[in-house]
Amino acid sequence: MYQFSRSIYRELAPMLAAKGGVACESKQRMLDACESTMNRLVSDRRYFAKPTKALFSDLRNLFPIQDQLVVYRVVDRNVRLAVQYLDSVPAEELVPAGGRECRAHTRRGTPCQREPLPGRDYCPSHKHLEEDGTVVMPASAEAELSIAA
Repeated sequence: MYQFSRSIYRELAPMLAAKGGVACESKQRMLDACESTMNRLVSDRRYFAKPTKALFSDLRNLFPIQDQLVVYRVVDRNVRLAVQYLDSVPAEELVPAGGRECRAHTRRGTPCQREPLPGRDYCPSHKHLEEDGTVVMPASAEAELSIAA
């Protein structure tokens, strides 16, 4: 994912509005925003519905108004390429260096430290929190449907 964040940085760095010592800070803020967005795409894709919007809102105040359309197009193009790349790569190759962690929290509010089940987001203790996607229709609703038909 490094290549996508650096691609955004290389395209947008020459357009930064800040001059002098503030330019270094602006470039660093832009690079940090790009890298954090790409890292979140890898680690939290399910709950990161609009990565383009999030990254653009982080970057837009660094550029003059006349350049913001170009900035949006660069961000959108590179985020779409990153998502396509993530779709084509097997999930096992995208595991962070520290390993995966369960998405649940303990009773004290701290994140669960256990390894999730293969292909799942939760560990064996929290597997009941996994959304299975099945919808169970109550018997009363089925009766109402048959009466209406």
